Amino acid sequence: MRSHARKILFTAVCFTFAFIAQAQDATQPPPTQHPILTLQATGSQIYICQNISGKPQWVFTAPSARLFDAPGNEVGTHGDGPIWSYQDGSSIQGVVQSKSPAPEPDSIPWLLLKAVNPQRSGILTTVSFIRRSDTKGGVVPATVCDLDHQGVLARIPYTATYTFYSAKP
Repeated sequence: MRSHARKILFTAVCFTFAFIAQAQDATQPPPTQHPILTLQATGSQIYICQNISGKPQWVFTAPSARLFDAPGNEVGTHGDGPIWSYQDGSSIQGVVQSKSPAPEPDSIPWLLLKAVNPQRSGILTTVSFIRRSDTKGGVVPATVCDLDHQGVLARIPYTATYTFYSAKP
């Protein structure tokens, strides 16, 4: 009996930690949302060296990435706006709702974005939320940003998973 009680306790502890880990990730969409499309992004986070309040610093300007499906086919793009465009002609813009630090060191944060401004018809027009996860790279450049480098662009490579959610499965 003692062994059975330990198994039950162990299972309960595992479920509790899994629940806490998910609850701490602010990038989870509402429970009414269902994933309808998951794409892998490969590209760059673009920064510019600018003088902000008298101090030169790197400022994020835009993403630029190609999107791939599970078999590795290029099916879309991700760019300034931020906007995602899919091969069926549909596109969607995202507005950041929440973010969580990436578990991977030196990687851009994970995000939950509210989908707005759907364009044309296609799968992305049914999207309510977009989640950026599994990020690698893309952080602010380590190179110098000073008065001599104002206006210089830096393209920092990154990869991420973008999952698109809808209330309709």
